[in-house]
Amino acid sequence: MDHAEKKKLIQDWYNQYSKQILKYIALMTKDYSQAEDLTHETFLKAYDYMDGFKGRSHIKTWLFRIAHNTTIDYLRKRKPLMFVKGILDQVSERTPEQIVIEGEEAVTFYEALHRIKPKYREVIILRKVKGFSIKETAEILSLNENTLKSLLRRGLVELGKQLKEEGFSYEV
Repeated sequence: MDHAEKKKLIQDWYNQYSKQILKYIALMTKDYSQAEDLTHETFLKAYDYMDGFKGRSHIKTWLFRIAHNTTIDYLRKRKPLMFVKGILDQVSERTPEQIVIEGEEAVTFYEALHRIKPKYREVIILRKVKGFSIKETAEILSLNENTLKSLLRRGLVELGKQLKEEGFSYEV
């Protein structure tokens, strides 16, 4: 594949997946500006590694794997680690009261998510917030599916405990 074809393909991928990847990275870093930088870095790396993509997974899974690794590298270099506070999508059809209530609930959820172990948080974000399948999440995190299921189950139990401490009823 020549340079022009690669450039066109990466632009198509960026247009299709950059917003989802940005939201994922923002959840992981709790820093929207940094998430924008890491999103761009993700696509630069994807361009560099494009020849190595064998098509064994969906392109979205491959890009999220690059985003995950890029974000984890960034977080490891940064002290103290900071995670999710909340990037909330606002829908104009809701009343101001609904937005406030939903916003407070979302902040409580993300604060509880922040208090659990990072390995649980990553699995919950990818599976429950971003909607990846077990197989896709396992590929992104380089885990086998049984390990992932175990982490998800334990993570949801921990998250449930955190939410109950905040007065929310939460069933796993």
